[in-house]
Amino acid sequence: MSRLVMKFGGTSVADLERIRRVARLVAAEVETGKQVAVVVSAMAGKTNELVAWTDGAGAAAQGLPASDDEYDVVVASGEQVTAGLLAMTLRNMGLNARSWMGWQVPIITDDAHGKARIDDIPPEKLGAALDAGEIAVIAGFQGVDRQGRIATLGRGGSDTSAVAIAAAVGGACDIYTDVDGVYTTDPRIEQKARKLARISYEEMLEMASLGAKVLQTRSVELAMAHHTPLRVLSSFVEPGEAPGQGTIVCDEEEIVEKRIVSGVAYSRDEAKISLFGLPDTPGVSSKIFGALADANVNVDMIVQSHARSEGAANMEFTVGKRDAARAVEIVRAAQKEIGFEDVQSNEDVAKVSVIGVGMRSHAGVAKTMFTALAEKGVNIQVISTSEIKISVLIDAAYTELAVRALHSAYELDKV
Repeated sequence: MSRLVMKFGGTSVADLERIRRVARLVAAEVETGKQVAVVVSAMAGKTNELVAWTDGAGAAAQGLPASDDEYDVVVASGEQVTAGLLAMTLRNMGLNARSWMGWQVPIITDDAHGKARIDDIPPEKLGAALDAGEIAVIAGFQGVDRQGRIATLGRGGSDTSAVAIAAAVGGACDIYTDVDGVYTTDPRIEQKARKLARISYEEMLEMASLGAKVLQTRSVELAMAHHTPLRVLSSFVEPGEAPGQGTIVCDEEEIVEKRIVSGVAYSRDEAKISLFGLPDTPGVSSKIFGALADANVNVDMIVQSHARSEGAANMEFTVGKRDAARAVEIVRAAQKEIGFEDVQSNEDVAKVSVIGVGMRSHAGVAKTMFTALAEKGVNIQVISTSEIKISVLIDAAYTELAVRALHSAYELDKV
């Protein structure tokens, strides 16, 4: 008998009526003979409320760490409420259902509270429950560390929970959200955006990391590592409408016709840090990025150029907006050791990217991108590439124009 893990996000379980719709979708899968586990997020807005409470009681009030074990106790409670409500609803429909907390599965994590990573999910208890015909309704986003303390997986962690559980019990994973699949770009910006029937794990991973909000990055990494069948569906349907729809995330080999470019992603959560008058000598970059790494500041795009004065260089790199002020503070503190003249921060930027496995075997992808942007008068500030993506940093005011231009240039609106 096949096993299926169904995951429902916050908007899908935002109120009791939506929870009842979720219950009907779950019941429809059970009726097909599948063994079903369900992973749920907190109801929409609840996690933000809980985090605000912890800010008032902990970090903001007393100077405590922003994420500790008591923080996790509080913010994990949102998923517990949803799991209980959905299990109750399923029972009221005459189905055999039970709620599971992360520690009951157990989902074993490290002790990095607030952003824990899953170490192990022993499948015996959950597998036995599924074999007995129980619908296991599991609180997402949470696990338990080796000391027995609740640990949360960070924002979007319910996706990670669902994929990890599917991998542990040998099942497929359906991610239900407020959109009906993965699109070539954001339909709110480009009305001609198309839903993709299939997308490779690698492409989805790039899109998730570059701003697409459909799936959480770590969940795609897990699915790719374990070859877990993954599908994105809309929860705003009635039973019978969803099968055959959505987007399947799969191995590249399962996609018959490889597209050169599969999608255009963007992120406005970027800040550019510029360092001027750096010594053009070995070891300078190590000092800069070593200091940032020690402070857990993630750096993305990097470009270095020679300054006008001999023996000097300029450097630009990007960080997340929330880390911008801290990044400037860190490099300023090391100014004497590094030896640069000035540092500036610019948060009025955006990153726009094109992604596609076909880039590996086709030339001219970059030319098409740069030509399309130039024709629209969009200036490129920083460029970064990988085997299947090209990203550019531009003025934030041109984000939507750039997305539409690139979507058209690669003919993503055509079937």
